[in-house]
Parts: sequence; C-alpha cells; structure tokens
Amino acid sequence: MLALVISFRSTAVLAQSFKLMRFDEDYGAFKNDTSAKLYDKVKYLALTKDRNVYLSLGGELRYEYAGKFDENWIAHQGYNYSFLQRYSLHSNLQIGKRLRVFAQLNSAIENGSKYGPAPVDEDKLNVQNLFIEGKLCDSDKQSLSLRVGRQELNYGTGRLISVREGTNARLYFTGAKAMYRSPNFTLDAFVMMADNVYPGVFDNKSTYKANLWGAYSSLIIPKGGNFDFYYLGVANADKEFEDGQAQEIRHTVATRYWRYGGGFIYNLEGAYQFGTFGTSRINAWTAAIDVGYVFNDMKGKPSINLRNDYISGDMRKGDGKLQTFNPLYPRGGYFGFNPLIGPVNLIDLHPYATISIAQGCMLQADVVYNWRYSVNDGLYRPSGNFNLPGSGSAKKYIGTTYLASADYQLSKFFSVSTGAQYFKTGPFIKDVVTPTANSWFFNTQITFKF
Repeated sequence: MLALVISFRSTAVLAQSFKLMRFDEDYGAFKNDTSAKLYDKVKYLALTKDRNVYLSLGGELRYEYAGKFDENWIAHQGYNYSFLQRYSLHSNLQIGKRLRVFAQLNSAIENGSKYGPAPVDEDKLNVQNLFIEGKLCDSDKQSLSLRVGRQELNYGTGRLISVREGTNARLYFTGAKAMYRSPNFTLDAFVMMADNVYPGVFDNKSTYKANLWGAYSSLIIPKGGNFDFYYLGVANADKEFEDGQAQEIRHTVATRYWRYGGGFIYNLEGAYQFGTFGTSRINAWTAAIDVGYVFNDMKGKPSINLRNDYISGDMRKGDGKLQTFNPLYPRGGYFGFNPLIGPVNLIDLHPYATISIAQGCMLQADVVYNWRYSVNDGLYRPSGNFNLPGSGSAKKYIGTTYLASADYQLSKFFSVSTGAQYFKTGPFIKDVVTPTANSWFFNTQITFKF
C-alpha cells in the first residue's frame, strides 16, 4: 500500500507564509507603509508619531474532525471520533529596536470522544506565551538577546524538543533564554520549567523547578552543509519505564548534520544519554538517518528517500542499568500524523518518495516498518510515556504503518488538510493485545491564520 501526500502552494503564498512560532514573525517592514488596508494596520498599529513603537496582532482558528477504528489495537472497540478546536490570539508590542513584549492566549477544546479528551487534546484556556525580550547588542553581523517568561521551544526536526504543532494543545515552558545570532552561527542557552497541564481554564500549575535546561547551536558551512550541536538536561520526579518508576536526572549530548534543497539531501542525527534513574545508571542512545535525492532536472522534481531510526531500549530489567532512551519533549507526529508508537525502544525503516505533478502540487508515498530494539523492553506512547510491557512476548516486529494525506494551501490565510492512516499489527502486538485488530485513523483539518 502506498501513501499519498498532496500540497498546493503558490510562490507568493510561500513568500508570505506564517511562522511555526508566531513570535518569529517580523512586521517591521510595515513601518513606512501608511496604506489604509485593514490587514496592514492590524500587523503594524503605530502607537507613537515616529512609528517606532507599534503593536502587531495575529491569531489562528483550527478545526479538526478525527475518526478512529479500534484505535488501541483491541478488536471490537469500534468507531470513535473527536471534534477538535484550537483558538489562538497573540500580540507583539515592539518598543524601538531593542525591546518587545509578546503575549498569546490559546484555547484547545475536544468534543465527542467516548473516552474523554486526551491530555494533548484539551486545555480550554491558557497563557501560551508571555515574555519580555531585550536585545543587549544588535548590529548587521551579530546580535545578543535575552528572553524571560513563558515561551514555546522548537529545535531541529523536533525529535527531542518540539512545540508539538500536530496535537491540539501546543507545548510551552517558563524560564529564561539567551540567544546569540550571527550570519553562520547561532546559539541558544536556556533554563526552563514545565507546567502540569490540566484541561480547564487557567488551571495549569507550574512545577517551580527546572525541568529542562541546555544549549542548542547551529553552524552553517557554505557549500558544506549544516551542523547542530546541543546539550539537554531534564529532571523528572516520577518517570516510568519498563524497568520501574523513579526519579530521573538525564543528560543528552547530540549532533545533527543536514542539508535540504536540490540534489543530494540528508539529515543525520545522533544522541547519547547518561544520568541516574533511581539507583540505576542511564546509558541510552539514538541514531537517525534520513537520506534522499531530488532530481532537479526532471519534470516534477521527483525525490527518493529512506529514513532509518535506531532508538535504544532496556536490555535487562532490574540490573542497575537503564538503556531506555527518553525522547524528552518530542513532536507527536514524527512517525506519522497519528502515531501509535513513540520514539523509544524502536527500530524503524521508512522509505518514501515525492513528485510534483503540477506547480505547487506534490505527491508523497510512505510506508513505515517498526521493530522493538530490545525484546526485554516494552512499547511507549508518542510522548515517550510507558504504554505496553514487553515481558509478554519475545517477538520483535510491532507492525507496519501506511499513510495517506493531502494538504491544500488555499491562500495565505486558509489551509485544508485531510488524511488516513492504517496500522497493520505484527507478532508482538498480537501477543500482548487480545483480541487484536488492525487500526484505522482519518482526519480533516481546516486552519485560518492572520
């Protein structure tokens, strides 16, 4: 079975596209535009005569219908659906060139599921971003900024630190971040606290402890590719793995080498983890390879690609050593737009191909094969949380995922996407889940941004 991904995007739309992190958008170019257009005024509302102090407004409305058959691989579970809604409103107060205050409210609502909303589906109203940022130095060649307050984080491919755009409720932290920028090198250093998220209105509670700290750097080598180097530290008071449940202090050191565009493309990433889990020592790792080739001279610019991930799992329970990898705060859809398997104790092989059949229209085909890395470790959710124990089976193969999706960028402001996912269970799932069923998922999503 093949998976199709279709997208329609004009050059003009891409040139004006909104950012994943809305606070990364810069509307300073509107300063000298005194047009009476309503949209221009919303994006640059001058508050002083010299127009050096201005307010920029924006937001998002997203509606999604998602249906599932036998979603947990349990036969006769039947059909379940969710109607998901996301509402977001943000403002950026720019005070001269060096100071700004960014604020964003977010509402994520779920209706319909017979099991109630999942934690990532509902957070009725919360402060998603609220920070003050000052530029300590700013020139054509380099800048240094400090951001303090509540803020979203997203680095690299989102394997370890992601804003989690695919889910209805996005992820955020509260803390401080220093940011250095130059033409070919960037460096972020941060200390953050994660909230305990509840589904109500303004009811999320801070942990008042540093949950995440680290540094992330990117180096661009002209004609030589791009390097990311990073260190991440996390603290979890009560983390659960197949090996047990205990306090965790975990450190991650990693690197990434990547290049996108025409011709040979690649994304190579490796990470090693160490630290303590209760009285056990952590010794975990992951390696990811994503390589492909874009045939620029051929009609439709087709590409062929292969992704392969190795993510360690625990080799022996209770031996004082924990080899289970912790993906920290991963994006939900790294292994599919409704993944049933998380990036823990996993080997996957993911071939895919793309071709543009018309200007702005692309097709993509995907299949994902999934194995357990260790037969002595279990299965984990997309968030990295423990799901199914592995002790009930000596089988490695988990199952095969087939994906099909379509993405339509109707204008700068509107987009529509729809898709389907089929998961065919393998020997491991058939051993530990009875009675077993293959699962289906489909969704349609409409988004408006301004």
